[in-house]
Amino acid sequence: KMGNAESNAYQNHLSRFLPEEQSDIDGVFDTLSGSSGSAGAKNAKAAKKTLFFTYKMCSLLFLSLQAHTREPLPEQMTVRLYNGMKSIDLPGKSSGLSEQVAKEQFVIFMSNLLKGNADEKITIIMRMISKTEGPVKGKQIQEFTEDLITSVVHVLSYRKELKGWNLENTRDSASGVKALAAQLLSELKLPDGAKPVSPQLLETSFDQRVVEDWVYRVPQISVFLSVVIRQGLHVLHSLPDQTNDILNLVPRCKGMKGRGLVSLFDIPSIIYINSHLPAELQHKWQLLFSSRLHGESFSQLCGHIVNKGPCIVILRDLDGYLFGGFASHSWEVKPQFQGDNRCFLFSVFPSLAVYTYTGYNDHFMYLNHGQQTMPNGLGMGGQHGYFGLWIDSDYGKGHSKAKPRCTTYNSPQLSAQEEFTLDAMEVWAVGDIPESAKGKKSILDVDPEAQALLEMAGKTRQSEGLREPIEEDEEDE
Repeated sequence: KMGNAESNAYQNHLSRFLPEEQSDIDGVFDTLSGSSGSAGAKNAKAAKKTLFFTYKMCSLLFLSLQAHTREPLPEQMTVRLYNGMKSIDLPGKSSGLSEQVAKEQFVIFMSNLLKGNADEKITIIMRMISKTEGPVKGKQIQEFTEDLITSVVHVLSYRKELKGWNLENTRDSASGVKALAAQLLSELKLPDGAKPVSPQLLETSFDQRVVEDWVYRVPQISVFLSVVIRQGLHVLHSLPDQTNDILNLVPRCKGMKGRGLVSLFDIPSIIYINSHLPAELQHKWQLLFSSRLHGESFSQLCGHIVNKGPCIVILRDLDGYLFGGFASHSWEVKPQFQGDNRCFLFSVFPSLAVYTYTGYNDHFMYLNHGQQTMPNGLGMGGQHGYFGLWIDSDYGKGHSKAKPRCTTYNSPQLSAQEEFTLDAMEVWAVGDIPESAKGKKSILDVDPEAQALLEMAGKTRQSEGLREPIEEDEEDE
């Protein structure tokens, strides 16, 4: 008979799941252990004792979960999940020696990682980072974090859960994975509060308390693990207990379909930047302007972004640096600063980071055009002539001045050179576009003469590309 302590602990973990969740977990365990579907669920006591699976079964399952050529999870993440399950101590069972994963271990693993706090997750995460007990090196945490992010991108792509984004219409994820991992690792703190930086970070040893503190302070680790388990094992992925940080992990993408564009963003940077937006804006990004689609013109830029609600601006300079800002209000052409303290600047490459309001001044966002007395261009942070991010109305020129930091956002110089040349630019509306901006007629509809002139010049197709991509009822899937 199962010992009372074991039974009680197991039942406590099981009781965290709703009845339909329990049967979902039973089903996955039955598949993993190769047992007949209902035996595990109905004959619970016998099943708990006898059902188990080994890594070999585990990897076979991951290959056979669906009859596809690619597995839902990369193999190294399968190994880490398996090591995490095996690390769970059961009374009367010697930890880590058996190759088998018992039903109790599987349920406790799911309970701790999906429903537990940082304290409950940490032992499993430590074993997922390293098979051996004791402190772990920074390099091992880096490898675990990169594997975790790679697996999130991989499994969301495999399950077709990228909501209109895909690996073809975004920049290569490999550098984005490394950049996001480096950003999350920069939050590791030693007991004295010091934050080791690379390359020392990779050789530094971190004990369980430090890693637990990191998991507690960096919510992405728990969210990513939850996504990997739910989508990788195809368990609890459609049940209503999913929190918004999972549901809005990736925003819906609108305005890219059929345009042959590749965004300046990669999937990891979309996930990271989206997590810093106000919660009510995280569900959707809609392309308003792309220099490759709409041309390199400041008046085109203004025409496409004014009065469209909160926006994200991203640009690439000629040195390949990627950076931008979030504007919390609709852009308006006027000679005054606008916006509020929700605005921020960010960098995507060579490093991924978000720079938020300092309280020093209210120079959040600025857009001006055609004025003789005030600067003409788009700016965020700092002051006239000394912006954290500036795109001149003489399109193609810009600057990012910060010696040593931008006063408004505490951002460093974001571009490779202080004065830069613009290579490409995108503006995305985030959240729902205001009603006032919908239904506005294109200049091509209002002015048939303009349409006729464009047709005579053989420019029909390009002009169609200038129309606003407001397709509220269409999915970019």
